[in-house]
Amino acid sequence: MQLDILFEDPHFIAINKPQGMLVHQSRISEDSVFVLQTLRDQIGAQVFTIHRLDRATSGVLIYGKSSADAELLAEYFREKTIEKKYLAIVRGWPDASGTINYAVRDQDKPNAEFLPAKTHFRCLGKSEVPHAIGKKYPTARFALVEAEPETGRRHQIRKHFAHILHPVIGDKRHGDNKHNAYFWKTLELPRMFLHAWALSFEHPVSGAIVRIEAPLDALFQKTLQVLDLAKFSPI
Repeated sequence: MQLDILFEDPHFIAINKPQGMLVHQSRISEDSVFVLQTLRDQIGAQVFTIHRLDRATSGVLIYGKSSADAELLAEYFREKTIEKKYLAIVRGWPDASGTINYAVRDQDKPNAEFLPAKTHFRCLGKSEVPHAIGKKYPTARFALVEAEPETGRRHQIRKHFAHILHPVIGDKRHGDNKHNAYFWKTLELPRMFLHAWALSFEHPVSGAIVRIEAPLDALFQKTLQVLDLAKFSPI
């Protein structure tokens, strides 16, 4: 497969990561196709990891063309000087905007500590469909939100929206099973609806302001149309 290259210069290359694709080889997965090696094969050169996206998340993923370049930008991530924006479809109608300040830990590590985590968000649009999911309400409500994580903990956005009772649709681990089943089986829209749509930073070499945007895939776009949320999308 060919990855969609969004940005490239002598120091960095950014792609639109497909949902469902691992970023690198994993001991706990039998997948033979992953982003890092696919990109190396595609451009015929080494690339070096700067940050990661969850397997089920799509969107902007940037690599360094040398280990030194990768470390320069990785430091920006650590210092929180990179602006990261995500789009998510969530259950229910959250507040118009807010900040989720809730410590999280890596659940795959039994002795992991809870670490501070902060996510800012704004609700871009709401919809209501005339279908009961479960027995409590006669209709179902959904929202398109933009999330901007200030910290970069594992599964942070997913955990934070689950914490405020507006889980990301399609999130198998932290989401709502009834709503997930409605999307996967009834609507035949099988994915987690979380997309890293924009990344902005000051180029560590040239000093120029770089903004990289990743278009939504066809399945995400179709879902926005089905839910009458497409008119609220910034991309």
